[in-house]
Amino acid sequence: MKAEAERLGLAVADSLDAVAVVGAELGVVVAYGRLVPERVLAHLPMLNLHFSLLPRWRGAAPVERAILAGDAMTGVCVMALEAELDTGPVYARREVAIAPGEHLGPLRDRLVAVGTHLLVDVLDGPLPEPEPQRGEPTYAAKLDPKELRLTWTRPAGDLARVVRLDRAWTTWRGRRLLVLDAEVVAAAVDPGAPGALEGVTVATGEGTVELIRVQPEGKAPMPAAEWLRGARPLVGERLGGS
Repeated sequence: MKAEAERLGLAVADSLDAVAVVGAELGVVVAYGRLVPERVLAHLPMLNLHFSLLPRWRGAAPVERAILAGDAMTGVCVMALEAELDTGPVYARREVAIAPGEHLGPLRDRLVAVGTHLLVDVLDGPLPEPEPQRGEPTYAAKLDPKELRLTWTRPAGDLARVVRLDRAWTTWRGRRLLVLDAEVVAAAVDPGAPGALEGVTVATGEGTVELIRVQPEGKAPMPAAEWLRGARPLVGERLGGS
């Protein structure tokens, strides 16, 4: 973005206080990740493009939290920026359905496309009258890396949603194994203790998960069946162990 702005001859700054004195009529914030202080907003009102249906999932990780919660619907909002976290009234919103099993990357790409068009539409003319947010707020805290580790004692559905964030991992013989794709499946027999492997099927605290694509540490992504042929699990070996 900086390179494109410089190509167009636009001034670039990395200080919010510099933004406050440029003489602009309106600012636009997208994925900024920090609060803009009141002293800046007093000089330059701003719009924010937020990837959720506010007031649900205010905060830093709204798309991730929607997936982890099992939401069937999310969306984008163009809102007035306030000094508080994502509390401003909303100028426009669009709903976006989350496809069953959809991963973070493709969902975020769709939200960016919808949000870009929505933002341009809002800016293409006088601003509409914003509407206050209605409903019970929920908060989308920044994802802790620990949340991406697959704890096999959890239910299969929860683990499959973690995998959809595209950075889920477990361990195999003491080394990290990324789980890039997986799905909940019905177990034909007793799956055993959490983390136990039956082919590419993994037992969990409730139900079973079938591994589809994995990436062993230091290697390229591969089908889970290909990894299994090289791993050759011994009787009693489980994912997630040391």
